Amino acid sequence: AARHPENVAAVFRDVSLTYGELEAMTNRFARALASLGVSRGDRVCLLTPNCPEYIIAFYAIARVGAIASPMNPSYREREIEYQLNDTEAVAIVAHTSLVPLVEAVRARTPGLRHVIAVGPGQAPSAGVRSSIELVANQPAAPPAPVEIGENDLVALPYSSGTTGLPKGVMITHKNLVINNIQFVACMRMRESDRLMLFLPFYHIYGTMLMGAAVHTGATCVLMERFEPVECLELVQRHRVTLFFVVPPVLLMLSNWPELTKYDLSSLRLTMVGAAPLAPELSRRFRQQSGVPVIQGYGMTEASPLTHVNPVHDERLNVVDSAGLLAHDTAHKVVDIETGERILAPGQVGEICIRGPQIMQGYWRAPEATAAALRDGWYYSGDIGYLDGRGYLYIRDRKKEMIKFKGFGIAPAEIESLLVEHPAIADAAVVGKPH
Repeated sequence: AARHPENVAAVFRDVSLTYGELEAMTNRFARALASLGVSRGDRVCLLTPNCPEYIIAFYAIARVGAIASPMNPSYREREIEYQLNDTEAVAIVAHTSLVPLVEAVRARTPGLRHVIAVGPGQAPSAGVRSSIELVANQPAAPPAPVEIGENDLVALPYSSGTTGLPKGVMITHKNLVINNIQFVACMRMRESDRLMLFLPFYHIYGTMLMGAAVHTGATCVLMERFEPVECLELVQRHRVTLFFVVPPVLLMLSNWPELTKYDLSSLRLTMVGAAPLAPELSRRFRQQSGVPVIQGYGMTEASPLTHVNPVHDERLNVVDSAGLLAHDTAHKVVDIETGERILAPGQVGEICIRGPQIMQGYWRAPEATAAALRDGWYYSGDIGYLDGRGYLYIRDRKKEMIKFKGFGIAPAEIESLLVEHPAIADAAVVGKPH
């Protein structure tokens, strides 16, 4: 906001906000949160699809020293209730369309003091505050400064493991800021870039893209969800330069006869993450669109980026590899049985990562934290190998996670839900290739 106040920060439907405006609105929202008694260390859940209000709320929560805990907008009541209670959230910022789900569980979430509605729609019911009304009388100047340390938590996203319910991943201000800088450096992002963002902000991939854009002064062109015609029209209209996808989106676009009708000449590159990509898919999209495709790798526990293919020279882009290390990050591949013996290039084992972007641990789960973080290394549960040049190749999950549209689904979670039904004696959930 100080460096590029006139740059457009976010475009959403017929609204566009500059960084100067985003800063003022974030300050007003932060002041509103402080007036409600939200303070350093408090958890505030975020339940909203992509929209400018998400960005404003996320940074306002950080600015008062509180911790943002994103929620998937497709959650049902039981998942919302679980996360509100597990985080002991004092407040939730919810899209007006999702407020009824929050109201349905409110009697069972005793710690929740405030429900703040954002976005268009019906006037909220009693006990729900409208964000417009809350910020109406707040000045645009920064709120009273809060003493925030680099190792204080700023985000608490939830990640599905293979056993039991999802766990909160403790990410600090330092983790997130450093990973924003790592990503900006790896992507060679600049303030003139325009990012196509339909990947949800509540997913760590979306959180990273939001943070990287804000760090550089770039423009986020937002969509609530992917829809090919609208997406490519936006790319064309706003001269988008960076296109971020998950493999199912690339598959759909590669098989879509309309693709060649759009002018994609502004795109510098397409980045794929969240699930492994078939090399043939990458080649096909490159051939049809003329846009290079690079693959990256990361996880919620690493804020998320750890590896990405080089962007500055297409000859260094290895299509079936997750890429090279991000700055200030180290990796090793260890044998699966002991977790100790370091393997030579080409040998398959568990991938371990060390770096300033690695989480503090799992929220109130000391045993899971001790299993994942050992001697400063994060044991990822992913199986793969390194080649002689340091490129990483992912082969499998050590855990039994199922990937659907780039999101991790824990079999144990669905199994535990199914066996609650009186007609089901036992259940096993397995992934089936689509």
